[in-house]
Amino acid sequence: MSNYKVILFDLDGTLSDPKEGITKSVQYALDKMGIAEPDLDKLECFIGPPLQVSFTEYYHFNEQETQKAIQFYRERFKEKGMYENMLYPDTPGLLQSLQEQGFILAVATSKPTVFAEQILEYFQISKYFEMIAGSNMDGTRSAKAEIIQYIIDKYPVYTLEEFIMIGDRKHDLIGAIKAGVDSIGVTYGYGSMEELKNEKPAYIADSLKQVNMILTGKSFPAKG
Repeated sequence: MSNYKVILFDLDGTLSDPKEGITKSVQYALDKMGIAEPDLDKLECFIGPPLQVSFTEYYHFNEQETQKAIQFYRERFKEKGMYENMLYPDTPGLLQSLQEQGFILAVATSKPTVFAEQILEYFQISKYFEMIAGSNMDGTRSAKAEIIQYIIDKYPVYTLEEFIMIGDRKHDLIGAIKAGVDSIGVTYGYGSMEELKNEKPAYIADSLKQVNMILTGKSFPAKG
């Protein structure tokens, strides 16, 4: 069994597959900005990073345009996008197993905290998390390193060696490095193997069952 005590999970692409809701909400925002993008697959790059980063990087929006696009995105996301989302089948089993073994579980997401809370409630898994930390609605605390550090600061009795971050994109792993904690890169989400390996995580897992094995050395029962 590992020495980790506090386990931080990314949300999108790690606990659930949010592709439909995120890409359709980005598509809606782009349309409002006068840009037609019929191919949702091209918008997968928006899954994971902060919206401020993605609209700037992929569509070269200036700060004012980016803020306007985010407002349009949230119009659709609040109404329906957050529910166009699928929980990975093994997620509840993993969370229950880890909680029963005494781990402290937290969510560290670049998504606004209020949306993350609603999504976890919708999936009925919020009960497993002691803490849900995301960005603020005004765009502050959106970098993953800031969010991870915010959680670390809430648990001063634990050393950095007792924290671990789990995520599917480089931003999760870079955030962990900046905060001084280990990480697990998961390959079933939206980051490529190359993207994950480039950030040298402590572990790479191909499934949530592998995540559990890394953390506990044990498997957990299949759902149902």
